[in-house]
Amino acid sequence: MTEETMHTLSNGLRVAVAPMPHVETTSVGVWVDIGARHEREEENGLAHMLEHMAFKGTARRSALQIAEEIEGAGGYINAYTSREQTAYYARVLKDDLELAVDLIADIVLASTFPEDELRRERDVIRQEIAQVNDTPDDVIFDNLQAAAFPGQAVGRSILGRPERVGAFRRDELQTFMDRGYDASRLVVAAAGAVDPDDFLKLAEARFGHVPARAMAPPEPARWHGGSVIDERRIEQVHLALGIDGVDYHDADFTAVQVMSNLLGGGMSSRLFQEVRERRGLAYSVFSFAGSMVDGGMIGVYAATDPEQLGELVPVLAEEIRRVAHDAAEEETARSRAQIKAGMVMSLESSAARLEQLARQVLIYGAPQDVGDWLARVDAVDAATVRRVAHRLFEHAPDPAVAAIGPARPEDHDRLRARFR
Repeated sequence: MTEETMHTLSNGLRVAVAPMPHVETTSVGVWVDIGARHEREEENGLAHMLEHMAFKGTARRSALQIAEEIEGAGGYINAYTSREQTAYYARVLKDDLELAVDLIADIVLASTFPEDELRRERDVIRQEIAQVNDTPDDVIFDNLQAAAFPGQAVGRSILGRPERVGAFRRDELQTFMDRGYDASRLVVAAAGAVDPDDFLKLAEARFGHVPARAMAPPEPARWHGGSVIDERRIEQVHLALGIDGVDYHDADFTAVQVMSNLLGGGMSSRLFQEVRERRGLAYSVFSFAGSMVDGGMIGVYAATDPEQLGELVPVLAEEIRRVAHDAAEEETARSRAQIKAGMVMSLESSAARLEQLARQVLIYGAPQDVGDWLARVDAVDAATVRRVAHRLFEHAPDPAVAAIGPARPEDHDRLRARFR
């Protein structure tokens, strides 16, 4: 694979390229350093609405024409909104790179937000919110985020509230885009069958005029902790525990990933073996470690029968706490191997490599060397895992707990109490 390159245009916009000479497709996209946490309280859900509406017509194309042009070339186009970023991306055959860049630029820079499309999209997003709310293993992580960061933009739902989404106006979308989609916050990237010089020329032609503005940074994330309990009459109790984690720049970031994977990242992990295989307490159980630019969360999720919740809670807590005392070299090596293999395998996909490249530029300011990253993973031994687990789990701030189902609050209080 050829080295990634990055070039900064005169307006401050960054262009990154990862050539992959032996593939026949190209993935191209724009990543914007704007997400749900950049919204004001009354704007909650606006970043996600904007992402939807970007596809609903531009000065040059209708929504149908956007779909017909990309699919007429056999490609696809999509987008997503997270708490910190918004992404617009497409994948095409290598000869259709110019079309993909033109389409992406059009929807990101020239959307018109037609009123008739906005009326329809309000209903579409309200249906999306309802679907998530009807899916406990989706909505529980929104609830966990709200418990960890109450009263903060970073703790609010990405989708927003139905009543507010139903009232968003065209001028609000335009104002939010004008405020945040500036050159310093955009990364235009490509991976796959692409010549860096050709792509740079295309990017400069379509994005070189984007103005450079200065948007105020979002409020810092402040871990609080607490509980959000949603008592529903369903068959299982869905339970999630979150503990204050690390940000992307923390010296222990890589070690936390290895530790989380050791705890509950695969079939050989501690949680899977103890909770599912030995005790039969849950079908689905796993750990996770998420980071932001100024904070993070490490936690566990499990779904169980209400009658087994009282047994599950102490098992989860015990397995989490034990890592700080007896993490072993053999399981640490397995965790390292899983993480490295996942990273290397993903590099064979132009879409996955595009995602990694663009996010690295947004988070770290430049593409990251794969060899350096693999070396950091290799440097995490069992002693490091134990040290990091002790740092995070012993005397941690008040944890966050979310539960959905016919649950008893005292079980959640016991779980939180084990980490105080």
